[in-house]
Amino acid sequence: MKENNAEQLKNRKKRLNKMKVLLGFSVLLIVAIYAIISIIKLIQNPTKTVIVKEGKISKEETDTGYIIRDETIVKGENYKNGMEQIIDEGKRVAKGESIFRYYSSGENNLKEKIKTLDIKIQEAMENNHDDMLSSDTKLLDNQITEKLSNINKLNSIQSIQETKKEISNYVTKKAKIAGDLSPSGSYLKKLIDERSQYENELNSGAEYVTAPLSGLVSYRVDGLEEVLKTDNFSSYNKEFLSNLNLKTGQIVSTSSETGKIINNFICYIACTSRTPEANVAEVGDSLKITLPSGKIVDGKIVQINRDNDVEVTLVISFTEGIDELILYRKIIFDIIWWDSSGYKVPNSAIIHENNLNYVIRTRAGYLEKVLIKVKKEGEDYSIVSNYSTSEIKDLEVAENAKTSLMLYDELVIEPTINQIENVS
Repeated sequence: MKENNAEQLKNRKKRLNKMKVLLGFSVLLIVAIYAIISIIKLIQNPTKTVIVKEGKISKEETDTGYIIRDETIVKGENYKNGMEQIIDEGKRVAKGESIFRYYSSGENNLKEKIKTLDIKIQEAMENNHDDMLSSDTKLLDNQITEKLSNINKLNSIQSIQETKKEISNYVTKKAKIAGDLSPSGSYLKKLIDERSQYENELNSGAEYVTAPLSGLVSYRVDGLEEVLKTDNFSSYNKEFLSNLNLKTGQIVSTSSETGKIINNFICYIACTSRTPEANVAEVGDSLKITLPSGKIVDGKIVQINRDNDVEVTLVISFTEGIDELILYRKIIFDIIWWDSSGYKVPNSAIIHENNLNYVIRTRAGYLEKVLIKVKKEGEDYSIVSNYSTSEIKDLEVAENAKTSLMLYDELVIEPTINQIENVS
């Protein structure tokens, strides 16, 4: 009887041990399966992270702009005779300075006569070379040679014109010296006297036009100088600008009759916009604009005219890059409503809780929730920073809350609810 009980107890222990082994194996199997599934999920959907770096975000829009300048038309009496530029396009001029001149009547004929006489004078001087030699003529010869050698290196119309004029003056001076050295009534003397007569006729018949005020000189006159005025912006709206029928980027043609002086201290650009930023903008707001050259300049809104429920026409003033726009009346440009720089973080990495913003930082697989201050939010990214100690005191955050985000921290993008709830 005792032997049967001992045998039964032994068998019961064996079954219990088998059950323990089976249960342990089952637990290990479940853990292994869960780990495999987790690994598979991690491989299929790995945790996305991003490194905190310095960056910049901005809000921009591209618009068509109409250039409005303070322009003064300059025109003389003899504009039908044709014009010779004295001051180059885009150069600054002082009040009272000669800008250009109109040719005199019969100027081409007089110039041809002077040109013919110059040839005859030169031949006469060469025939009497020994008699004409003096220290003054040698000096003039050297100056003429120097100017002729340098003229090919010049790339400015004004500089070339000035050099040609200097050479002509040297030749004239040399001829006059030669004439003074020549006997009275000689052939050379007669040629020089005749040339002086024609030269006087040429100069007396020309009309020189001077600047009524200082500014930039331009000969690109399009007839809109009296239409796009700077004294009243209230009439500028979408319809008004459209009715100007201007082509974007078209270069204004150079006039052969008229010039103008442009205020080089301020310029304006008008555009129509339907963006939210334009619709909430106010007169006096500062912004930046990008010119066609890529140059970014500061601007200020000086007029807002509402066209309809969704569109407004803005007039923006600026003080830089004015000379770049002399060629144009209608351009494509960018408005930069705002820009901000600092720690650049994807919006998908930012968590919003109780009117505060956080990110999930990962360090060697260990997750931390870090309080951040959003300085500026863009469409995809935000510029963030850390709160100051005094600012944190006014916020309802836990005493042990992480409040210091650092450069090159690794942040979780699109953190899951589990990650958010199980961070320190």
